[in-house]
Amino acid sequence: MSVAAELAKANESYANSFGSKGSLALPPARKVVIITCMDARIDPAASLGLKEGDAHVIRNAGGRAQEALRSVIISQQLLGTREVVLFHHTDCGMLTFKDDVLREKLKGSVKADVREAVGPTVDQISFLPFPNLEQSIKEDVAYLKASPLVLEETKSKITGWIYDVYSGKVTQVA
Repeated sequence: MSVAAELAKANESYANSFGSKGSLALPPARKVVIITCMDARIDPAASLGLKEGDAHVIRNAGGRAQEALRSVIISQQLLGTREVVLFHHTDCGMLTFKDDVLREKLKGSVKADVREAVGPTVDQISFLPFPNLEQSIKEDVAYLKASPLVLEETKSKITGWIYDVYSGKVTQVA
């Protein structure tokens, strides 16, 4: 059985016990947007005590603010969130490479007949890796606070945290 088929089967059980969750309001009840990494070891709901309907959770490689900005804007402007909480984590894969290494790997993975055509596009992609965990979260908090697209009244409520994948604990660093 494929993983997709396993997921569909698990959804049957979830849907059977869905109850009144279909009537949850569209805006998140706690008016918070959380940005975190896509790392499979992180369960934002369990680790932060969230229930369905509490928060918007934006996940991407590294939990990078630059990539999440579009969603933050939608969350704030259309759905009323007024606090942004960013999480990066220990043992993150984004600490293990540089853009140029991944760009070359990507170019090498495409078919030879299109490699030359996609090369310039690949060269323009920033994968947003970082060499220092604490510095990366501080930079992302600063990025959002400096953005004219983030609601001014929320800038004092943008915080940055590190999630420890070995203990499950979070520590505020920005």
